[in-house]
Amino acid sequence: MSNTRKVSSDMNAFQDLFNRANKIVALTGAGISAESGIPTFRGAGGFWRTYKCQELATPESFAKNPGLVWQFYAYRRQLVSSKEPNLAHKSLSILEQNFLRDSPQRQVIVVTQNIDELHRRAGMKRVLELHGSLFKTRCTQCNAVKTNYSIPIVPALAKIELDEPDRHIDPKDLPRCEKCTGLLRPHVVWFGEPLDPFVLKQAEGLMGITDLLLIIGTSSVVYPAAAFVPQVAKRGVVISEFNIEPTPSSEYARFFFKGSCAQKLPKALQIGETMISHWG
Repeated sequence: MSNTRKVSSDMNAFQDLFNRANKIVALTGAGISAESGIPTFRGAGGFWRTYKCQELATPESFAKNPGLVWQFYAYRRQLVSSKEPNLAHKSLSILEQNFLRDSPQRQVIVVTQNIDELHRRAGMKRVLELHGSLFKTRCTQCNAVKTNYSIPIVPALAKIELDEPDRHIDPKDLPRCEKCTGLLRPHVVWFGEPLDPFVLKQAEGLMGITDLLLIIGTSSVVYPAAAFVPQVAKRGVVISEFNIEPTPSSEYARFFFKGSCAQKLPKALQIGETMISHWG
């Protein structure tokens, strides 16, 4: 499907449509969290120590060297814990609160490809995490999923530095299941793994009811996000993109706002400085 309409950056026109929307879905990606200082770990700069990050985030890498993979994720847990939600995260949370006060029929839902939980830390209640969370673990034996915000998650993974040599960690000193003592892994979707069918079904359902889709800080080229945008566009729903540069999704967008999400999004959603100052 090709969008033959001229893409607009008219903020007033967007706000007119935005004010009439009842079910807004915000599809977010690494770009929104990059403005909080969290590396994307993708593309040309996607290295951790001497490793390509996409090579560490696989079940094969974990099976071969769970200690190294856990060092990578322990480092990311440390890093994310030191960062704060930015104005884009906060604006979506404030919008959700305002919609809930207006009417139970009005909804704002975030569908995120991020695993950093910054949307939740910003106070967002309705968040669907497509790829899991850095702060959840899953047992490789009994499949129990647990939330864990401990930093470090175990003593052997304390103070992981980017420029230190790889640590040799005995598997018995890695995170272990309280229920069965099995080896824990990060509860995230790795390359080569399918999404949780229940999560995917929820996301597809949301794309089927939204009457305004916001694309924020994502190129939407990775499945399933790559399929969501054409699916929504086919229904004639207005799609508005907030990104530092055009992406493949821009083909379907009615509105495109170039630049910082943290700067553009509050204005577009009519979230004033006073509202932000009282946030939280």
